[in-house]
Amino acid sequence: MEPTNPDLDPTDALSAVPAAGAGRGVSPTGKLRFFFGPMDCGKSTLALQIDHNQARQGRSGLLLVRHDRSGTPTISSRMGLARNALEVHEDMDLCAVVRRRWAAGTRVDYVIVDEAQFLSPAQVDQLAELADDAQVEVYCFGLATDFRSTLFPGSRRLFELADELNAIQVEVLCWCGRAGRFNARVHDGEVVRAGDTVLVADTAVVAEEVRYQVLCRTHYRTGDLGPHAVSGRQLSLT
Repeated sequence: MEPTNPDLDPTDALSAVPAAGAGRGVSPTGKLRFFFGPMDCGKSTLALQIDHNQARQGRSGLLLVRHDRSGTPTISSRMGLARNALEVHEDMDLCAVVRRRWAAGTRVDYVIVDEAQFLSPAQVDQLAELADDAQVEVYCFGLATDFRSTLFPGSRRLFELADELNAIQVEVLCWCGRAGRFNARVHDGEVVRAGDTVLVADTAVVAEEVRYQVLCRTHYRTGDLGPHAVSGRQLSLT
């Protein structure tokens, strides 16, 4: 027998499931994604690849960077890839930057931020606002922890807010062959455990200068840099 009111048929399990967002007043949103990993895992290379893939589909993006290792407003990779970017300053309002682009008639479909660990928590909040309210796709790339093995403030806020957290899977090795996770700051052959969080330096082995070296947890704790100097081809902290 047919039910008197089909809308109330308890056997129709799918009848109460609306289409995604139907009748709920839910607007589509963008996503805030954070790609993180130690030095030399290919963060900047992946950022440039995503920009290439988006742009070739006719989308318009905004590239941002904070303290690139080159010392210029550029997203650069040790593999030789590079793109000009807008340098993010400490008090810059990222929502206002995008709004100015729109006011000038420039589309912004996506935002890519390299060295995102150096963003302020407030700037990460602004990126989340762009994703939620303006449907902008936001891709952030950076380190999780500093040379003291402590979360950067920007990275901490990204862990708290991001829709997607992606540990980059390119394995980086400590000199001993184990997985390298810690970005040690080295000065005159010794691991440094105090100082300014932000210090731009290369990874080349030069006496009396600061460099960075990826270590496993054991050798980060003990400060053991290995029997041989690391290659200067390793990526720098910034």
